[in-house]
Amino acid sequence: MSHKTEFLYLSEQDTIKAGVLDGVKCIDNAEEVFTLLSKGDYLMGGSNHNSHGMGIVFPKESPFPNMPVAGPDRRFVAMPAYLGGRFDVCGNKWYGSNAANTQKSLPRSVLTVTLNNKDTGEPLAFMSANLLSAARTSAVPGVAARHLANKDSEVLTILGCGQINKACLRTLKTQLPNLKQVMCYDIFETASAKFAAWAKKELDLNGVVEMDLEKAVSQADVISVAASRLKPLKIDNNWVKDGTTLLVSGPILADDDFWLNTKIVYDNTRLHEAYVQEAIESGDKAAYYAGVIGGPIYTLIDAGKLPQLNDSTSIGEIILKEKTGRTDKKEIITFIACGMATFDVGLGYDLYQTALKEGIGQKLVLWDEPYMMQE
Repeated sequence: MSHKTEFLYLSEQDTIKAGVLDGVKCIDNAEEVFTLLSKGDYLMGGSNHNSHGMGIVFPKESPFPNMPVAGPDRRFVAMPAYLGGRFDVCGNKWYGSNAANTQKSLPRSVLTVTLNNKDTGEPLAFMSANLLSAARTSAVPGVAARHLANKDSEVLTILGCGQINKACLRTLKTQLPNLKQVMCYDIFETASAKFAAWAKKELDLNGVVEMDLEKAVSQADVISVAASRLKPLKIDNNWVKDGTTLLVSGPILADDDFWLNTKIVYDNTRLHEAYVQEAIESGDKAAYYAGVIGGPIYTLIDAGKLPQLNDSTSIGEIILKEKTGRTDKKEIITFIACGMATFDVGLGYDLYQTALKEGIGQKLVLWDEPYMMQE
């Protein structure tokens, strides 16, 4: 008895046709994934089932001439996950990154997502994932804005004027109905100017270049952080006005007073517990903390200055109304998001289903009959 296995290939243009640039669709998808995370209906890698992923760490030098060596933002990472609920599927995001890519007219990161049958392991889909990854990354703070930001917010400050914050602005605009002005800050003024012009042209928003970090922060009702890992920005507690919502999708530094005077909401506390576990196992907790978004918070938790992660709040619990989000208009809230493969799998699954229904993409055959099963 033969068993034909085929899968759907989706190019970047195919994912656009399937809705990867539909901000509200992506936010709705991420919101649903958050509820599954809080219920525990998911698995990721590692013994704790919450590992962000497993990466190849390149050596600083090698005796082998063709072996890659360490460089700025150079890594390969496999990010596997199972997502339950209506998705009920396994998948993996394969992530290659190298800052030198831009010199070759390539994005810094090149990503793909594979979806697999949870029982047999057969591939269901293989798709381009640069836009998918940006869409899910931006949808996560979009969910946070939906549930945590003051609805009369008018000024959004962008810290880091790159592609990720472009995606974030697209989604945040759908959740901030009174948004009027975008403050654009980047360490490179040309990047700020390009972002401001893009915001006006593409989204009809008043983009303002602001190269003074304090002024950019102090004017904001909402702040979206997606700055470079290589040069994280540092903000002062006194710069942040009452009622501000900070959406942290990239590393940021702040004085202890800031972290102690903001309400911290996590994407998923279990993920952050896994980071702490991995930091302990690394043998150099301080160095590990320095390389992850939540590092400054974990340091204060270890010092007993902030609540333990298992006593903290995940946004899924707020969505499910198990815990409270914003309690008043003056509360300062910081949302911490570190990226989870469950979101790539969840959004990839919906793009795959749309593509099947609308005849998008190309079906490819893995085998008509497995060679090793033939008699």
